Amino acid sequence: MSTWDLSTVQHHVLICNGGSCLKNSGDETTLAIRDEISKHGAEHFIHTTRTRCNGRCQDAGVVTVYPQGIWYKEMTPEAGRRLVREHLLEGKPLQEHMTYSFEERFVPTGNGNEGISRIQSK
Repeated sequence: MSTWDLSTVQHHVLICNGGSCLKNSGDETTLAIRDEISKHGAEHFIHTTRTRCNGRCQDAGVVTVYPQGIWYKEMTPEAGRRLVREHLLEGKPLQEHMTYSFEERFVPTGNGNEGISRIQSK
């Protein structure tokens, strides 16, 4: 198992591979994102992590980009490739897929499902 030096990383991409996301091409999206990163020789500044459920199943396939804190919904292999080219390489987030951005806290974009408040659900 490798231990990567992350000192050159500018983006950390978390790709959900939980049950709902896998049913919506999560594995294929993971492979497409990683392939596009490799195609552009960007492995030194974009790091990916395949995760389990991120708790936004109605938004499947979910991909999150840090340190920007942008959450994406309905990601497909082609949207994943666009994410690498447009967001990670050109700095232009995919507005139509964004559900949250981070501005001192997570701010809904209005594109995603509302979700259940942890405060209200107690």
